[in-house]
Amino acid sequence: MAMNADTTLDMQRQINDMKSKTGSPVFDTYQTSLTGRYCSKEMSQLFSQRSRHSTWRKLWLYLAEAEKELGIETISDAALTEMREHLVVTDEDFEIARVEEKKRRHDVMAHVHAFGQVAPSAAGIIHYGATSCYVTDNAELILMRDAMDLLLPKLAKVLSNLSAFALQWKSEPTLAYTHLQPAQLITVGKRAAQWAQDLIFDLESIEHVRETLQFRGAQGTTGTQASFLEIFGNDSQKCDQLNELLCKKTGFPSCYPVSTQTYTRKVDLLISNAISGLGATAQKITGDIRHLAAWKEIEEPFEASQIGSSAMAYKRNPMRSERIYSLSRELQSKPGSFAATLSDQWMERTLDDSAIRRIDIPEMFLLADAILLSLDNVTSGLVVYPKRIDARVQEELPFMITESIIMRLVATGVSRQDAHEQIRVLSHEAGAQVKNEGKGNDLVDRIKRNEFFRPIWADLDHMLDSRLYTGRSSEIVETFCGERGVVAAKLAKYQDYIRAAGVAELSV
Repeated sequence: MAMNADTTLDMQRQINDMKSKTGSPVFDTYQTSLTGRYCSKEMSQLFSQRSRHSTWRKLWLYLAEAEKELGIETISDAALTEMREHLVVTDEDFEIARVEEKKRRHDVMAHVHAFGQVAPSAAGIIHYGATSCYVTDNAELILMRDAMDLLLPKLAKVLSNLSAFALQWKSEPTLAYTHLQPAQLITVGKRAAQWAQDLIFDLESIEHVRETLQFRGAQGTTGTQASFLEIFGNDSQKCDQLNELLCKKTGFPSCYPVSTQTYTRKVDLLISNAISGLGATAQKITGDIRHLAAWKEIEEPFEASQIGSSAMAYKRNPMRSERIYSLSRELQSKPGSFAATLSDQWMERTLDDSAIRRIDIPEMFLLADAILLSLDNVTSGLVVYPKRIDARVQEELPFMITESIIMRLVATGVSRQDAHEQIRVLSHEAGAQVKNEGKGNDLVDRIKRNEFFRPIWADLDHMLDSRLYTGRSSEIVETFCGERGVVAAKLAKYQDYIRAAGVAELSV
């Protein structure tokens, strides 16, 4: 039934009345589910407005300190002292900046003026020689570096979980699947080792972009350092020294050798490729877990009071794996956006990179953080049902021993082609019974009744031991995940974090 205008107006009055009673803006404005539901407090704080704009103030301080160290006498000790005393942007500072930005339509200059109000001795030298990208770009590089430093130990923790799980179940036979159809056997641990190997690649990729990340530094409006060359009286050496000092103060090894007004947006794309790779891996892992849960072989943790479905009370839906899968899908979309931003940077810079990067950069890291938190939780508590796994193995095992039967028959002098045809016919008969009549797999019984197979009848029961068909699965797991394996070597530098970290708690 459609609402009339009076009804709508009445509902709005009720909402406004509730707002006045509750006084909470959180429930009256859009909030991203990443910060409200999924990611960690530390990652959310890192990309907060206070963190970003306080980083701007540090960068202005570092610039002023370096310029003074290089002989700029107009920068006083009092100015530097006042700047140091007001590095954290307060709520009052944000209000000043809000008013300034509305008037000036420039966020950097708004914060320059807000900083100058609380550090009046520095008001005339804040941002001296710099362009806006000195603070915006350098701050983003700092934030992305620090964000990767948050992600890497969490990724290492997930790897540690999977490695321990793989070792625990390294010898448990399970069905392997190709084309999502039963194939020859592997072990539960071998499959987990496959997951771990993909995560190793992600760890290495993120470590690489983290280790090779450089600083933009103080490069001027088009990357020529013209303004700083003028400040330092055409002394090119001091321009180099300025960036060396800035790198030392911010903890970067060096600056990118060539900049435009910005650092090249290729850097963002390289980082996003590494981070989004984690999303692809996480989606693969949780997709496998969801299938295994459907077959009742392996489940993610399920709490005693957890509800799987509001209608179907018996359900044990893999909601954590589904959440990871969903967030991973979004993370994997990010490189396309960063690639488009890079390709659209005409000449030395266009501003159409600004608004989208304000969204893409934080979201990329918030997504990755949320994925790792949930993946840690899932991999810390995977539940295995060995009897169910074995039951499913036994349903398919008669088909899987047919190649061994052929080889044993040939060893007794039987034609390989004849053996293949005989086993093909019986296999299809048994398969038809399973699919058309819903009965069990009776291939072994059919073989025992067929005189052609008499030479290997005595071997059949022994051949139905599933442990005979997992190949080197256990050895592969031990080599990869054991004490001297690849995983242990990669995780060595993260061991303090791994030992201190418990199971990741999910907020919802």
